[in-house]
Amino acid sequence: MDRARPITRERDRKDPRYRDRTRQLAHDRAAHHRHDDLRSTPRIGRGLVGGLVVAAAVLLAGCDSAVGIPNEEPARATAQTTTSPTVAPATPSASALPPIPADAPQVAAVPGLPAAAPAVQRWAADLQTETITALQAKCWTMSPANVSDMYEGKQAILNALAQPGVATEDAVTWKTRTTTVTIDRAAVDTGYACPRVLAAGDDTGLNDADARHTVRRYLARSVGAPLDPSDKEGTYPLVCKASPATWDPTGTGKPIAAPLASNTGKLTGATKFADQEIQSERLRADYIAVQVPVTNAAGVTQTRTFTLTDGHEGSKGYCIGDVSP
Repeated sequence: MDRARPITRERDRKDPRYRDRTRQLAHDRAAHHRHDDLRSTPRIGRGLVGGLVVAAAVLLAGCDSAVGIPNEEPARATAQTTTSPTVAPATPSASALPPIPADAPQVAAVPGLPAAAPAVQRWAADLQTETITALQAKCWTMSPANVSDMYEGKQAILNALAQPGVATEDAVTWKTRTTTVTIDRAAVDTGYACPRVLAAGDDTGLNDADARHTVRRYLARSVGAPLDPSDKEGTYPLVCKASPATWDPTGTGKPIAAPLASNTGKLTGATKFADQEIQSERLRADYIAVQVPVTNAAGVTQTRTFTLTDGHEGSKGYCIGDVSP
C-alpha cells in the first residue's frame, strides 16, 4: 500500500526546495520503471537481441553462413539471417578491364595461349594491393573461405606464377615443387582469372566449402539475386547433367540420371533462404549433402537437402544432382 502523501500547499510549490524534490522524485520513478521494464523483458526478446549482436559480429568477421563453419561468407551489410545474398560487384568484361599496372607481378607466358598470362596478371595485381574482402567479391565463383585460405601465401603464389605455364584442354597451370596455381581455361576469356591455389599433388582442392557455395549460388539465382549478374546456368552450370546416368549417392550399384536435371523447376517460387544456416555433411565417396531453410511465396519455410557430387565425367567442381523434399 502507498503511504499517504502530505497535502501540498500553494506556498510549498513556490518554494525552490519543493521544485528540487519534485524533480528528484520524477527522476527516481523513471529509473524504477526502466529497471522494472528490463526485468520484465521476456527471455526470448533478450535472446533475440543477443543473437543479433552475435550475428553482426560473425558477419563483420567474414564467417560462413552456416553456424560454426568459419570464414566462408563475406561480410554483409545487415545482420538478417534469412535474406537473400547481397549482389556482389560484377567482374568487368575483358574489353572494359583497365590496363595492367606497370608494377603488377610478372606472370609467365603460356605457350599457345597468350591471353592467359594477362588474365591472371590482373588478378595478381589485386592480390598485392586489395583486401581479402575485395578479392572475395571479385572472385565470386569461389567460396569466400577458400579465397581467404588459398590467397594467404602471396609469395608462394607469385613464385609459382613466375614459372612457365602449361595449358590443357580444360585448365591452365603454373607450379613450383610446393605450390600449384590453376585456372579454368574458360576463365581466360573474361580477362580476369581468379586461380585456385593448391599444395603440390592436390588435383582439385575441392572441399565442403565449395559444395556449400555451389548451393548458395544456386539459391541466389532461384530467388532472383545472383551473386553476379552473369551467374546463369548457361554460362556457369551448377546442375549435374542427365547423361551419362551415373547418379548413385546411396551406393546401390544401379546409377540413374541425376533427378534435378529433369526437374529444374523444383524450387520455383522460392523467395528467400537462410544464408546464415547453410550446413553440410559427407555422404559417401564423392557425394555431399547440403541443408538450408528455404522460404516459398506462401511464406512457408522448409529445410531443403541438396545432394551434390564432384569429379564425375570430368567435372571441374561440384554439381547439384537432387533436391529434397
